[in-house]
Formats: sequence, C-alpha cells, structure tokens
Amino acid sequence: MSTTALRSLRVLVSGAGVAGPALALRLAEHGAQVTVVEVAPRLRSSGFAVDFRGPTHMAVLERLGVLAELRARQTHGGAMTCVGEDDREIFTLPAAFAGGDLEVFRRDLSRVLFDRGADRVEYLFGDTVTGLHDTGSEVRVQFRAAGTRTFDLVVGADGMHSAVRRLAFGPEQDFVHRLGYHIAGWELPNTFGAPAGASRYFTVPGRTASISADPHDPSRATALAVFRTGDADGGGDVDWHDQDAQKKLVAHVFAGLPWHVPALLDALPDAPDLYFDAIARVSAPSWTRGRIALLGDAAWGVTLGGMGVGTGLVGAHVLAGELAAARGEHRTALAAYEQRMRAYAGRWQKGANPGRFLAPATGWGLALRNRLFATRLVQRSMVAGTKRLATDAALPTYP
Repeated sequence: MSTTALRSLRVLVSGAGVAGPALALRLAEHGAQVTVVEVAPRLRSSGFAVDFRGPTHMAVLERLGVLAELRARQTHGGAMTCVGEDDREIFTLPAAFAGGDLEVFRRDLSRVLFDRGADRVEYLFGDTVTGLHDTGSEVRVQFRAAGTRTFDLVVGADGMHSAVRRLAFGPEQDFVHRLGYHIAGWELPNTFGAPAGASRYFTVPGRTASISADPHDPSRATALAVFRTGDADGGGDVDWHDQDAQKKLVAHVFAGLPWHVPALLDALPDAPDLYFDAIARVSAPSWTRGRIALLGDAAWGVTLGGMGVGTGLVGAHVLAGELAAARGEHRTALAAYEQRMRAYAGRWQKGANPGRFLAPATGWGLALRNRLFATRLVQRSMVAGTKRLATDAALPTYP
C-alpha cells in the first residue's frame, strides 16, 4: 500500500542489480522521489541462480509483492552432485541445500523488481557516480554523463566494487579482502546431456569445474569455474573489466584437466558474457556516513556467499522501513538500519569462504570434504543451519 511518509525525500540509489531496485520500489511506495543509476547499459541478462530460504526471506518477498511472480519463474533447482573424472557420483547434496525454498535466476529477479517500480522510479543506465559532496543538508552528486544533481540521501547498492563506498568511505582495498580464490561463469550449449536443473561438479585440489543445465531451456547450460589464486597464476592481477584476459587466465588454469573440462574451455572464447571476480569478503566498520549509506554486497558481501541476495533484500526492506518510520529523518533511520542489519548479516557473513568448500586446496582436504558431505547427518545439518542463519524472528512489520 502506498503512503506519503517520504513524499519530499529525494533518494539516489547506485546499482540496479537486486537490492537497489528492491529499495527503490519500497521507497517509491512511501512517496519518495527515487533515482537509480546503473553503470551497465541495461539490466544484466546473465548471472547464476540465486536462492531464498526460511520465513524471513519469504516474508520480505511477499511484502515486496513479488513472491507469486517469482514462484512462477522458479528454476526448481536440483541436487548438486560431485563426481570423479569418470563422471561417477562421489556425493550428492540435496536440492534443499543447493536451491533453498525458492530458486530463480538473478536476471529474472532483477527484471521483476525493475518492472514493479519502473513507473515510479527514474532509472539512469550507462552512467555512474563520480563525485559525492555531503553538505550536511543535502548530497551533491556528480555523474559521469548526467552532470551534477542534488539528493537528500544516497545509497550505494552497487556491489563489492562499490563506487559509492570508494568515494564516501575510502579505497576498495580498505574494505574488500580477497579469500584466495577466483570464480568464473559462462553460458554455452548443453551438449553434455545434463538434465534440466541438475548440476555436476568435478574437483581436483584447488580447482573445480561444473555444468548446470538451464531448467527453462534444456539446450543451454552454465559453466562454473572456481580456482585458488596466487603469484603463480596471476589471478590477483587480472583486471576485472578485461574479459579477454580473464578468459585466458581461466583457460590456462584449467588446461589439461579431464572430465568435460576441455569442452567447457572450447566454448569459453565465444562466450558473450563472462562473470569473473575474486571470491572476497567485505568488512566495513560503518555502513552509514552522514546522508550516505551502503546496502547489500557493498556493505557486507561475500562472493558466492549463499545468502547474499536474500540478505540484500532484507536490508532493503529494513532501510526503507526505518526511513518511513522516521518520516525521512536520516540520522535516526540510518542508525536503526545499521544496528538491525549488523546483527542479521553478521551471522552468516563472518568467516564464510565458499572457495574452501568448492575447491579444497590439498588432496587431503578434498578427500575430507568428500567423506564428510557424503554423510546424511552432515547434509541434514547443513540444510538446517543455512535456514536457521537466514531466519530473523524479530523482522519488523513496517507500515
């Protein structure tokens, strides 16, 4: 239901991934004048599936008004099977672990959130923030293409490489801590016979390759590569904007491996859109400064952290709710937002390093992982643990 609690509030949100459009939608429902700026020329059409689990995630999707539409688009994520080079099963993690209670493609989630707010939110694609000046009474924002404009509040929901965080809080290296792994993903034809929704992972020490068939189009598949980085492979020095260099690095690191790896690498040069990044953790002592706030991965992200998207939506719900409850008084609202989200996001963010699970560094570590995750007790514990971490019994029911 729309309100006028924020009718005079001008808000800039940087980032049109997931948390940004969700926040923009909620703020617009409260009457705010919201602008979203996105460096990409359009909504991104690639990306992995993302999942939601537990009553907190589902309640936020319901309150955003997108739960029914996402159920219609869900991927029905299947089990995650780890195999040897002969493609024989070593262990399989159940769909409840791999896909949670609801799994959708990130691109579909982004599109649904965008469509619901597009008639009330101004979107600036192909642009980015290049300067911020908080005067105390407003924030003067310099855009690369749109000139200078003023806002009452600026929110950086622009991911782990956040421009807002860099401009307002400090350089990226002060906040983003690499965890010793890189990840790459690309789409390709499904010539492997993988059934829709299924995913298979092949691992040697320090390297994992996987194939996941598209549940909506069985003729397509997604390849995933996770690998340890260090001085030898130069992974830490690759420009995350240079896709040619990234593709060459992935091909070099995985050259000579068996299983389906040669076919995955054959498709890599022609892949139109490569996802590539370091697996890293964001640690920011503060998520708010004056009239500027951080949200989602820009504040608490862990690459491939398992619940990052769900936590970002919870954060959008809380930030919009606190602003509406305070009728736009930013000091009260931002302090309450950070206090609540610190407790929630910190439960799963601290210590998470998915690279260690996906590509253990040593043969001994790989054997131990395979032995542990083949047991039903460990599998049940993992499913229950992730749902417990995602649940916040005290999630406010904002007006």
